[in-house]
Amino acid sequence: MNGLRNPVLLAAVLLLGAVAGGAGMWGLQRAAPGSLSGVDKARVENVVRDYVLEHPELIPQAMQRLQDGQTGKVIAANRAAILEPFDGAWAGNAKGDVTVVEYFDYNCGYCRSSLPIIAQLIERDPQVKIVFREWPILTEESGTAAKLSLAAAAQGKFKSFHDALYAGGPVSADSMAAAAKTAGLDMAKATAMSARADTEIATNRAMAQQLGMTGTPSWVIGNRVVSAALPLEELEKAVQAARGA
Repeated sequence: MNGLRNPVLLAAVLLLGAVAGGAGMWGLQRAAPGSLSGVDKARVENVVRDYVLEHPELIPQAMQRLQDGQTGKVIAANRAAILEPFDGAWAGNAKGDVTVVEYFDYNCGYCRSSLPIIAQLIERDPQVKIVFREWPILTEESGTAAKLSLAAAAQGKFKSFHDALYAGGPVSADSMAAAAKTAGLDMAKATAMSARADTEIATNRAMAQQLGMTGTPSWVIGNRVVSAALPLEELEKAVQAARGA
């Protein structure tokens, strides 16, 4: 039992046991057979349980690391579909060292409130790239707005349309028409690319499901997925964490 008096080893047992149960213990035995050989399993489980009770704050940390590892695999396997923007649907530094992806809906009030926060992030961190992914989930108008937004991105007018539509209040036929006019959108070209826009939206929906997103806005930052409106400070912390990973 001497090996388990080492706090580092004890923490490892906790994290593995809390996250993966018996599979975690098997992994630790494989990784450090000398330190655990001959140790009674029941005694080890008691130590893990006691340590969990004394340090419950480690459990969410362990679960977050497990989740980040799982989402990291999804992101790596679908890099283009998540991190590479649809035409001009991006902002910030094209060659930034960290990409922040926002899955959003134009009818989402929290997405609207995130607009100035994203602008501040870009201003304060010149090495960040923002990718905007259409994820219309709230209303029928959300889907129409998303298709127009993708058309604007294809015509190099994403930001103008994006800002104008948000500034126009709740999404409606009138507000979409006004935003399209403000951005100088070619509606004939927008109509012609309708099928391509449908494909992009379907891909985004599938990826959001795979990534476990629960609502808008949702963010992909490094290997972490967060479904919530984030203040500037939290976005910056997530960017720094991704940069240091």
